[in-house]
Amino acid sequence: MLRGRALTARSAGIPLNLIKQDKCRKEGAPQSGSACIVPAQQLREFRRSQTLANWLYFRFREMNQLSIRNLRVSIAEQEIIRGLSLAVPKGEVHAIMGPNGSGKSTLAKVLAGHPDYQVTEGEVLMDGESILGLEPDERARKGLFLAFQYPSEIPGVTIANFLRAAVQARLPEGKDLEATEYYAKLYEKMELLGMDRSFTSRSVNEGFSGGEKKRTEILQLAMIEPNYAILDETDSGLDIDALKIVAHGVNAMRGPNIGILLITHYQRLLNYIVPDHVHVMVAGRIVRSGRKELALELEERGYDWTREESREMAIS
Repeated sequence: MLRGRALTARSAGIPLNLIKQDKCRKEGAPQSGSACIVPAQQLREFRRSQTLANWLYFRFREMNQLSIRNLRVSIAEQEIIRGLSLAVPKGEVHAIMGPNGSGKSTLAKVLAGHPDYQVTEGEVLMDGESILGLEPDERARKGLFLAFQYPSEIPGVTIANFLRAAVQARLPEGKDLEATEYYAKLYEKMELLGMDRSFTSRSVNEGFSGGEKKRTEILQLAMIEPNYAILDETDSGLDIDALKIVAHGVNAMRGPNIGILLITHYQRLLNYIVPDHVHVMVAGRIVRSGRKELALELEERGYDWTREESREMAIS
C-alpha cells in the first residue's frame, strides 16, 4: 500500500519535466537532489489526469479521421486485402502506391461499399463510427467521396442536375438548396477546373474524353465538400496539362476539414499533389510508410524490393 509514503517522480517512472520543480517549491513540497518528492495521493491524481488526457487526445483523433483496422477482404473466396490498417486524419493527404494487383482499387471500392466484396475481418470507422454496415449512399451522405478510376456514363442526366441532387442529399433534412447560390458555386468551381459552362447541360461523362471525365470527378468533389475523399488513380489517362488542372482543383480543396487518400501507381501525380504521408501497398498489405521522399525512392528503385518485404511480413 502507498498510504503514508512519498515517492519521487523519478522512481515512479514519470519524466521530471512533467512535474515542474518550481510548482513543487511553490506548494512547499520537499526536494531530493534534482527531483521533487511528490506525496502518493498527488502522484496518483497526476497519473489519472495524464491517463485521461491521453484518452481524450486519442478519442479526438479517432473522431476526426478515417480509420481502417486489420481489414481483410475477399471476392469469390480469394483474399485480396490481408490485414490492412491505415488512418487518414482530416487535414492530411495520404498516398497509397503499389504495383498492379496489390489491392489498391479493391480498397477504394470496399470503403465506398461495393457489394461484390466481402469483409471477413476488421473494421472501418469514419469519425469514430463504423460504416461497414452502411449502404453506399449512406456512406456518401455521411461524408465519404470516391472519385472513380473509370467514371461511368449516365445518359440523360445533365451534370447540373446530377450535382444539384448530390449536394441536396448532403444537406440536413428539411433544408432546400438555394438555386442562385448553387449555380454561383458551380460556376466558380468550373472556372477553377478550366471547364466551360456549357458542360452543365451535357449528360454526365457521355462522350467525354479521359481528361474531361477526371475533371468532372474533381468538380463533384469540390461541390459536395465531403469529409473524406478517396481518389482512385485520378492521374490515369491524363496528359500533363490535364494533370496540372486536376491537381490544382484537389489542392484547392485541401484544408483542416477534409482527409484525402490518393491511390496511384506513379510518383508523377505526387509532384503536383504533395502528400503528407506515402504508403506502399503490396499483396494486400501496407509494407512501408514514410514521407513524400518514399515516393521518389519507389520511382528510382521500382517495386521489386517492396515485394520482398511483403513476403517477409507474410512469413512473420
